[in-house]
Amino acid sequence: MRAILCREPFALERVERPEPVAGAGEVLVRMRRVGLCGTDYHIFAGNQPFLSYPRVMGHELAGEIAAVPIGSSLTVGQRVTINPYLACGTCIACRKGKPNCCTRIAVLGVHTDGGMQDVIAVPERAVIAADDLTLEQAAMVEFLAIGAHAVARAALSPGERVLVAGAGPIGIAVALFARLDGAQVTIIDTRASRLAYARDRLGFDDVVTVDDGIRDALSSRTDGDFFDGVFDATGNIHAMRAGLNYVANGGRYVLVSVVPDDLIFADPEFHRRETTLIASRNALSSDFERVLAAIRSGDIPTDALHTHSVAADDLPGDMSRLIAEADHVLKAIVTF
Repeated sequence: MRAILCREPFALERVERPEPVAGAGEVLVRMRRVGLCGTDYHIFAGNQPFLSYPRVMGHELAGEIAAVPIGSSLTVGQRVTINPYLACGTCIACRKGKPNCCTRIAVLGVHTDGGMQDVIAVPERAVIAADDLTLEQAAMVEFLAIGAHAVARAALSPGERVLVAGAGPIGIAVALFARLDGAQVTIIDTRASRLAYARDRLGFDDVVTVDDGIRDALSSRTDGDFFDGVFDATGNIHAMRAGLNYVANGGRYVLVSVVPDDLIFADPEFHRRETTLIASRNALSSDFERVLAAIRSGDIPTDALHTHSVAADDLPGDMSRLIAEADHVLKAIVTF
């Protein structure tokens, strides 16, 4: 069985491994598509804070059932996606219904080997039927669930002003679900090409390039009030620190990005706004369900989100190219 292994930063290689054997309560899934996201690029570059090498990456997964335990409701050959957040089920977070931040969480492709391999064994509870989705759509469910979860955390009301910092896949996912919740969405980024794509292909009319005049530009758009909800999806500590400046008094600041650094705010500014600071980590089953419903209803333009495809055997040579061309890559999907 082939797998794509990241041995150390900037070192992807194809390796041969024994085919996995399903344990009690586990399903074997033959991988067909694996989406690439910022986490994978950070793993490749060596700046993902929760990972140790070597690691088989891949947590945006679509495949077909290869084997099931006796009595399973799943069937061999069935198309599925996978919830990659494997929780313990007993810790304080799990007991509170928040397995996305389980104290012993094992995220496929980060804490444990993921889906960049021909076959993977996963708990049956992590497998989600996706018969009526294309394989490409099924591979995009997880990253969209990240955005849906962040928006749910903010508890937006229709008509509220929302700022999304970062027009990469996660930022776009946030923007899509904020728009579905009736918010007025503004997107900012340093990359004009990504903003143009969000405007021209995804219908976000209010996009602003980050420069020295960004605060004045955002102030003028909101009559000086700024935004009821600000979401950071930049993965950049400097942008995360600056985001507080764009939160309206009484507003919410939702941090979707994770970086290996200290996040510091000016306390007077934080208190003056009585800011609600919210971390958003991973996603819940309810977020996956919302994404599936939105894809099925046509509310998510999945064809426009999927911009690049790469064969699994070509990925070790193509990963650096995809990162170098990040301004023009929204969602790349690996084909097995």
